[in-house]
Amino acid sequence: MEWDEFAHWGKHIAQWGADYHKTLRDLPVRAQTQLGAVAAQLPDRPPEAGEAMDAILEDFETIVMPGMTHWQHPRFFAYFPANAAPPSMLAEMLVTTVAAQCMLWQTSPAATEVEGVMIDWLRHALNLPKPYTGVIQDSASSATLSAVLTMRERATGYTGNRDGLSNKGNLRIYCSDQVHSSIDRACWVAGIGQANLVKIKTSGPRMAMDVDALKAAIASDRAAGHTPAGLIAITGGTGVGACDTLGPLLKVAQAEDLYTHLDAAWAGAAMICPELRADFWAGVEGYDSIVFNPHKWLGAQFDCSVQFLKDAQPQLNTLKIEPEYLKTTGEAVVNYSEWTIPLGRRFRALKIWFLIRSYGLEGLRDRMRNHILWAAELCEALRALNGFEIVTEPLFSLFTFRCPGGDDAQQQLVDALNDDGRIYVTQGLFEGRRVIRFQVGQFDTTRQDVISAHDVITDVWGKIS
Repeated sequence: MEWDEFAHWGKHIAQWGADYHKTLRDLPVRAQTQLGAVAAQLPDRPPEAGEAMDAILEDFETIVMPGMTHWQHPRFFAYFPANAAPPSMLAEMLVTTVAAQCMLWQTSPAATEVEGVMIDWLRHALNLPKPYTGVIQDSASSATLSAVLTMRERATGYTGNRDGLSNKGNLRIYCSDQVHSSIDRACWVAGIGQANLVKIKTSGPRMAMDVDALKAAIASDRAAGHTPAGLIAITGGTGVGACDTLGPLLKVAQAEDLYTHLDAAWAGAAMICPELRADFWAGVEGYDSIVFNPHKWLGAQFDCSVQFLKDAQPQLNTLKIEPEYLKTTGEAVVNYSEWTIPLGRRFRALKIWFLIRSYGLEGLRDRMRNHILWAAELCEALRALNGFEIVTEPLFSLFTFRCPGGDDAQQQLVDALNDDGRIYVTQGLFEGRRVIRFQVGQFDTTRQDVISAHDVITDVWGKIS
């Protein structure tokens, strides 16, 4: 492809993108494709000769797009959003075009220095104190794995990477029973093992980790000869939005010399709203590692996860490796590849810069405040339906409910809603019962989009009940 042709098709795709987003409301949210239907339309072998871009894009429209679930649909109420505000998409286009591998300061000084400033912008936005620095990761899973590896190394005197984990004993990590599965996976990958991830019971309206139960578990483990290594708390758990009481947990962790990590992947973004911090963020300033995903509620194009570190040195001691070909001569510089597991790094900071400059913090706050308000309004409308039950009250913009009937009825309603196509929701489990999970967070959703879910739910329920 010649560059003039690139420019022609780039304009075409940009216009296609604008038209796509303007007409999303007319499409079913979840892909309605049958299993194997997309693969059946693709050739068994790659072409020997090149093909024209107009033919490729025509196949994209007819083969690929019908099989896509529309994550940017304003009635996407499943999982958590993977948002893509227009300015961040433009930034991604620039990043893709320049195509730099930003692993070291010298391989693109601007990428490193903009990243450092964006971390500090977000530190200010979340009201974290000055000692915090940080790094942009691809996802919260990578940040959590980095923190768990740091817990492991710190508890073994930074000998695990060198010597392996033989004869190190059982390292114990503590978390609540509401954590995301990425915490389990991090313990698998780190060699700590599922059996050494101690999940503490939760209680109260916010499903917070029981502090006394945590103390008892640590005491029991020490008596058994195990080594407590770290604590993972949550603000806005994936299942039902569970939020731990950060201050009391931190006191226990500090008394027991545990490395602490806070998983605030979704709800951490809402802490740019000052009125939410007293209830949900008190004590955060003591945590060693904190992760939140700008690519969720804040609106940045996926993927973009920020890990704040109160002191970066423990993670650097865990992950830094510096062969001769990666060394930088001259003045000391920050090389963010030493802070993360992957060596290769994209210029993710640019989309944060574009996003915040385009909307300002107050514009982003307004969206989140509306989402919280509209979720509460819909919750009350569903509560009033005959036989419907609100199982967990709204935490931020997430709540769960049940329709009349047993667990099979809940799944039947979820499947029927998603097959209907007007909204997209997911199921969950809470205290042994299946629930229907509803969260508001798509960047361009409106009050009408959210409140219309009431009519869709009652309509679909009426057809299947």
